[in-house]
Amino acid sequence: MSLDRIGQALASFYDDLIAEGVPEHLAALVRQVRQPERQERRPEPVAPAGPVAAKSGKLALVVEDDAATRALAEALLEETELSVVGCDSAEAAIAIMRERGGDVSLVFADVHLAGVMDGVQLASAIALLWPTTRLVVTSGQRTQRPGALAPQAVFIPKPWRPLDLLGEAERARTEPQPVLR
Repeated sequence: MSLDRIGQALASFYDDLIAEGVPEHLAALVRQVRQPERQERRPEPVAPAGPVAAKSGKLALVVEDDAATRALAEALLEETELSVVGCDSAEAAIAIMRERGGDVSLVFADVHLAGVMDGVQLASAIALLWPTTRLVVTSGQRTQRPGALAPQAVFIPKPWRPLDLLGEAERARTEPQPVLR
């Protein structure tokens, strides 16, 4: 199943679910979308028709304290060429960045997080210490971009569309983040 097709299907389902007020079921929906692809495979080994797309060695870091929303974002990003790591606090994200910062292409973070730091502070720290990392910050309580948000960060209000997140992942993989001074 193509990435575009998955994104379009999820965007449609997402809009319906948000209207019903049940975004926590989206992670389960992503798994259901992926299951038919697995069921279509033949039990006997089949040689691939073309080159198999491998993960790029680059990471997407999802920082979200709501487990269902984090699982949804992780499941969506697993469909890209980025490997995915999730955590629930800015402090945990900074620890991951210290260890693997050079591999992280995308940080997708909520404004409100568990721990002392929030997503805006996390974005500022990453912009300063790892300036080539693409930053995407989201919030369900704000519809406008936070004034203190790092200028290079993209702000997407919740409910975000899966296609918007997948587009940012593709940009993170293919376009270097401009370093702002």
